Amino acid sequence: MAITREIVINDKTITFVFNKFAQQANAAVMVSSGGTQVLVAVCSQDLRSNKDEYQDFVPLGIDYIEKSYASGRIPGGYLKREGKPSDQATLTARVLDRPLRPCFPKGMYQETVVTATVMSYEHGFSPVSLALLGASTALMISDIPFDGPVASVRIGMKDGAFIVDPIEGQEGDLDLNIACKPGAVLMVEAGANFLSEEQMLAAIAYAQEVMAPLFDFQIAMQKELGKPKFALSPMVFPAGFATAVRSEAEASFAQAFSQANKKAVNQALSAIKAELASTLNPHGGAKERSALNELFEQEKSRFMREMILSERKRIDRRALDEIRPITCEVDLLKRPHGSALFTRGETQALAAVTLASTDDQQRSETLWDMDVKQRFMLHYNFPPYSVGEARMQRSPGRREIGHGSLARRALVPVIPDDGEFEYTIRLVSEVLSSNGSSSMATVCAGTMALLQAGVPIKEPVAGIAMGLIMEGERYAVLSDILGDEDHLGDMDFKVCGTADKITALQMDIKIGGISMEVMAEALAQAKTGRQHILGKLVETISAPQELSDFAPRIFKLKIKQDKIRDIIGPGGKTIKKITLDAGVKIDIEDSGIINIVAPDATSAQAAKALIRSCTSAPQLGEVYLGKAVRLTDFGVFIEIKPGVDGLCHISQLDSQRVTRIEDVVKLGDEVLVKVVDIDRQGRIKLSRKDAIGQQPINA
Repeated sequence: MAITREIVINDKTITFVFNKFAQQANAAVMVSSGGTQVLVAVCSQDLRSNKDEYQDFVPLGIDYIEKSYASGRIPGGYLKREGKPSDQATLTARVLDRPLRPCFPKGMYQETVVTATVMSYEHGFSPVSLALLGASTALMISDIPFDGPVASVRIGMKDGAFIVDPIEGQEGDLDLNIACKPGAVLMVEAGANFLSEEQMLAAIAYAQEVMAPLFDFQIAMQKELGKPKFALSPMVFPAGFATAVRSEAEASFAQAFSQANKKAVNQALSAIKAELASTLNPHGGAKERSALNELFEQEKSRFMREMILSERKRIDRRALDEIRPITCEVDLLKRPHGSALFTRGETQALAAVTLASTDDQQRSETLWDMDVKQRFMLHYNFPPYSVGEARMQRSPGRREIGHGSLARRALVPVIPDDGEFEYTIRLVSEVLSSNGSSSMATVCAGTMALLQAGVPIKEPVAGIAMGLIMEGERYAVLSDILGDEDHLGDMDFKVCGTADKITALQMDIKIGGISMEVMAEALAQAKTGRQHILGKLVETISAPQELSDFAPRIFKLKIKQDKIRDIIGPGGKTIKKITLDAGVKIDIEDSGIINIVAPDATSAQAAKALIRSCTSAPQLGEVYLGKAVRLTDFGVFIEIKPGVDGLCHISQLDSQRVTRIEDVVKLGDEVLVKVVDIDRQGRIKLSRKDAIGQQPINA
């Protein structure tokens, strides 16, 4: 029997329908607000192919699916069926995954999939928060072990006041997507227009207050509709394995982690593991091998965490707030319009900038906008060789799309508007080596590459990744984390911004959440680290450089709207001739603004001259290359520009006497003529004989 429940948040009613849809799933719920409806179904099955294998992760899959019918449209393009998820849908799936994953208890090894399908959409009622709310509610009432409840909310800011669930495109100075559980923050995703740390913390605290009733609602629904949770199977290791691995770890890990770089550390750890395998698993049994791998990872995590918490030193012997050595270079690539290389420790990003005209903007469609235009693009690539893996590079996955989106969000506030800098900008980051926070290296390399390309950004931007190790009441906040500190730690907290303000924020948490006090400490420590990194960037390049010789030049002209047809000409003939003769690309706006994209200044000036000749009224003494459009007994009418012609009397055709016009000019001939008179009625008199040997203004 279907059950409907409602809750009101910020004057918006959210409706839940249970026991009606997808009844073979472990649980399903339709969540709606306004005209937006999201169906969320959760399924869990024990699909492990080998029961003897140990696992240290939750096999969780998140599908977020947007259907075109939700907004009453048929998909664009040749195939009228939804294809691969859009970048926006991929980013939303990541936003759902990151707060849900840490809420599954240890020992949860069943294959679990959460599917959120947007089935109806009304502009102004975002499906993203509804999808996470539906996922958490479905998990709470299902038989799947889950340490919820979880909820999320979007917060904007305008004139210093917070906006709950702002309409897409009306976020103002802040676009904060935050997920929490009672008393703890799980995930933060934010873009900001130069906000302070205090403002960000205030927004996070406000969001927690707003979503508090959603926790109570889910707990109540679990009591009313919840199924008993199925039991988890604890790990049982072979006798003596745990003691032997810990004993060897105590003796050998310190030496292994004292190596100079990531590759040497991994080689030393592999040698330790091989020695343990020869002792504990001489016959190569699959169960024993799996147990050894799991215990080895546990001991590596325990060793690293205890060293940080007890000795306040990290595995590479840095202090907790110490940044790895940084080197910066610019102008490494010859033909891109700007390039920069940023190296921090063993993480290295090479950024390249391409400048183009407005025609090259990224265009896409969403549920709420048929034609989204993106003038600044940032594409992030993470080739396998960056971590020493021998495999082929494929198309960008969720990680690449997510990291690129974060870096783009960090740089968007400093990109000049098109009135100041009229180019479309594409920034590509190639991660050449990675050992911790390649997305933040992308922000730093991107800042330098934009400056080297001549983009007048408002301020330099840098990014830093913070980490956290927490055991009970003990914790340590880490600046500029390594890959192992990310993998074995409890938090990945990325902060981007200028010297004093934040432009982007992203936090992923692996534990049950962190307090506002810990987050405030991490933000303060991040600001100090960010300022240190910015100093290194500014030492290398501090101001926009001259445009590259290979970059196109963009010029603007303003003409009267009634002159646009003169530029285009019949069937586009005139504009085609101008672009061909001058070697430029021309875009005409309805307002009369003409954008000229030229390979150099000379080509642009030639195009300007041709355009002016088409739009300006003929003047006495000007010479044109016209076309004979009508012959009479007394002369020939010559079109000197689209829609404008004049009479060349038979006496003006040649210095010699002409008795028959066809002997000199035939219909359709190109004729060089000079304007010799314009009467009060605007009639133009032309002379061929006076123009001989002169240069036409429309050539």
